[in-house]
Amino acid sequence: MSRLIVNADDFGLTSGVNRAILELHRAGVLTSATLMANAAATAEAVALAHATPTLRVGCHVVLVDGAPALAPHQISSLTSARTGQLHPTLGTFLQRLLTDRIRSSEIEAEARAQIAQLQSQGLHLTHIDTHKHTHMFPGVLRPLLRAARACGVRAVRNPFEPAWSQSATPGAPWMRRMQVALLRRLAPAFRRIVAEEGFTTTDGSIGVLATGTLDARTVSSLAAALPEGIFELVSHPGYHDADLARAHTRLLGSREAELQALHVLQLFPQIDLVSFAELTQRPVKIC
Repeated sequence: MSRLIVNADDFGLTSGVNRAILELHRAGVLTSATLMANAAATAEAVALAHATPTLRVGCHVVLVDGAPALAPHQISSLTSARTGQLHPTLGTFLQRLLTDRIRSSEIEAEARAQIAQLQSQGLHLTHIDTHKHTHMFPGVLRPLLRAARACGVRAVRNPFEPAWSQSATPGAPWMRRMQVALLRRLAPAFRRIVAEEGFTTTDGSIGVLATGTLDARTVSSLAAALPEGIFELVSHPGYHDADLARAHTRLLGSREAELQALHVLQLFPQIDLVSFAELTQRPVKIC
């Protein structure tokens, strides 16, 4: 049977993002969301999660382009000395990571603080993923999993797009295709580390290639091609309003397009929509 986790990233980013996530869940096409621990609308998202127990919630660990949970001096390799914020671009973060200027212990500490911050508000977290998929890289993945395990969370997003999904994604820019293809070289190391650390994950993510271009045609194509197994559809729905404009996200107009596009899943009743809770059923330790 084909099983699909439909997850919305950036829960808590803005009220418009939160509203879109709740609308899609109530429509029966979105099963899961990953919540930012320290964003502008986090408090609202936590309240909505408590009021909607059928929506499964994970932690969207932010290590770049955001505000940290810990004081900047505690994680100085992750933050800008000028602003006290996390480094603003993925390029800067990766340059520092690949030249050993980011401390593994600080990744673990910050990830654990974000997970614990959500758990302390009474949320049962089903899984973790990362903003901008930074856990693709082994130098991030291992400390991230150590942090999650300490908090009793044992499922993680598999951020790598399978070959069948790439073929079923029309309209993706060629540069994005090249990036996704190159990053797939990291997939064997990802699977090995996940197994070594005792975590569970999916057979892959779809929609990553279509980030910024996910529309109804693409969702329909991916759903029609979905093989047996369990995959995650990564999405970023939201309403394009003043709050979103102030968030400086590159995904502005595309969020409303994704909001509309996900409703196409209602035309595929043969797909079993599940959540990360189905991947692992074990007692949760509160961090």
